[in-house]
Amino acid sequence: MYWVTPRHLAGDDGALAERIGDILAGLGWRMWPTSRHTLLYVSPDELRGAEWTLAAYPFELGSLPVAWQLSARPDATSVVPAWNAYFTAGVPYEALADLLVAIDTREAPDVGSEAPGTVLNALSAQGWIRDVDRPRTTATDPGFSCSVSLEMLPPLIQDADPRPDLVGWQAWAEPVVSAPYLWCASFSTSVPHELVAAFASSLASPVPVPRRTVPASAEGRLTVLRRN
Repeated sequence: MYWVTPRHLAGDDGALAERIGDILAGLGWRMWPTSRHTLLYVSPDELRGAEWTLAAYPFELGSLPVAWQLSARPDATSVVPAWNAYFTAGVPYEALADLLVAIDTREAPDVGSEAPGTVLNALSAQGWIRDVDRPRTTATDPGFSCSVSLEMLPPLIQDADPRPDLVGWQAWAEPVVSAPYLWCASFSTSVPHELVAAFASSLASPVPVPRRTVPASAEGRLTVLRRN
């Protein structure tokens, strides 16, 4: 077992489904398998959902298959989710777990009223650097291997807002420039900024995380603080 930093390059230890499933079970979310060979979790109030979709291979972000899809409805009568968030395999499970806890404890799971600066402030507090050309929309880790940015939505990202040309928070890790991404995440337009900030703050946390294996592409960028 290794304790490594930075978290955003630590990968998911090949246990993203199990770790997040344990978190959701601990929060009291119910789970059942679907006909598409996915695992669907629903919160006790039935307004929030999380689905392990890797087996169904719904679509890709940054040439990586989406593994988890999170969603929320404003009330029980709503058929269409207010927002969705998508994560590929490889995303640090600690950041996704902290986001799910924030979703579970949020009184109103629908659209929030926080300012976009909430996300960048959370990253700046952890030492991340705002982009010189886009200081109000983009921040990067000090090693320039991970970015969180307010961008045009990629294809297939679903949101209750039907207008075209919408923007949403996007995050990705690229340990080596021009090499394949380690992981990607996409938040649709209506995801509350406060929730994105919870993910971003955890992602940028300097606290070491335990791993049995580390991504090969990030080996030269990770610091092993101790071994068990």
